[in-house]
Amino acid sequence: MAKKFEELRAKMSPESRARSKALADKLRAEMPLHGLRQARGLSQESLATRLNVKQPSIAKLEQRTDMYISTLRDHIRALGGELEIIARFPEGEVKITNFAQLPDPAHKEAQDD
Repeated sequence: MAKKFEELRAKMSPESRARSKALADKLRAEMPLHGLRQARGLSQESLATRLNVKQPSIAKLEQRTDMYISTLRDHIRALGGELEIIARFPEGEVKITNFAQLPDPAHKEAQDD
């Protein structure tokens, strides 16, 4: 018979529990977009519905290594979060605020004509 996780955890030393917790915290703090979507309990289809796109678009986006900040911001908002861009320097961190309200690129092109 399978043992419950809590029973196994109770048998671990305090040091092992602390290492396990630290690793779990690190894994939760860093994950790819598909992992974040899954951790939030959403399917690609349900996220696509929220973003008004088709499911293959979500699959493609989750595999990309380069994208517009506005695309990533919309994706994160659809997952229920907010995107912040932080620059890290030896002397400290700086939150970049230029991207808070990006204009719609299609709108800008129309204005430039």
